[in-house]
Amino acid sequence: MITSRFAAAGVAAAALVSLSPVAALLTALPAEAASTRTLELRGGLTLRLPAEWRVYEVRSDWTRVVTGRCAKPKGSYFTPGCDGFWILGPKAIKVGHESFNPYTGKTPFYPATDVQLCPADRKWGLSFASAKPRVQGLRQVGPGHKAAYREWAVVCRSTTGKVKSRLTQREWYLPQTRILVVDQWNTPGLSGVLARARWR
Repeated sequence: MITSRFAAAGVAAAALVSLSPVAALLTALPAEAASTRTLELRGGLTLRLPAEWRVYEVRSDWTRVVTGRCAKPKGSYFTPGCDGFWILGPKAIKVGHESFNPYTGKTPFYPATDVQLCPADRKWGLSFASAKPRVQGLRQVGPGHKAAYREWAVVCRSTTGKVKSRLTQREWYLPQTRILVVDQWNTPGLSGVLARARWR
């Protein structure tokens, strides 16, 4: 999914060895953008990310952007304890509905057939509180493009069923470009990054 040019002014390629091999293409950013790096995606979509956010292509069409703590940044989608969000392409969207059916946006992105681990704590199980999104509408993703936006209420429960934590799964879906952004950490600044995206 990612055509993947990452850029950070003054950063040597060797400093990016933890990123996917496609991150080897580096370009210099203008001086005023020294605190950001660019991420080029399918369809000409370009995001300008804060330089401290780290990008990992876990596998084709499954890219994790880590914005804080993360013990296993290349772990699978349901690996808990990894602050950040996912940028997903056609292969992920194709299996993004429960039971690995195609994601349509009518239900949350949930590529599984059973109860998965809560993002906040692996001791708890994840479930959705409602079959309907609590927020839905359109959100700007760069000039001239709007994503179908939804917020889903998520509940994390203990093995006895007690609610241990609540969170929100935010989704931005661009069906024509076949890009889906999924955020379970209410990532600060993500809405702005998407709104300021560029298209070529």
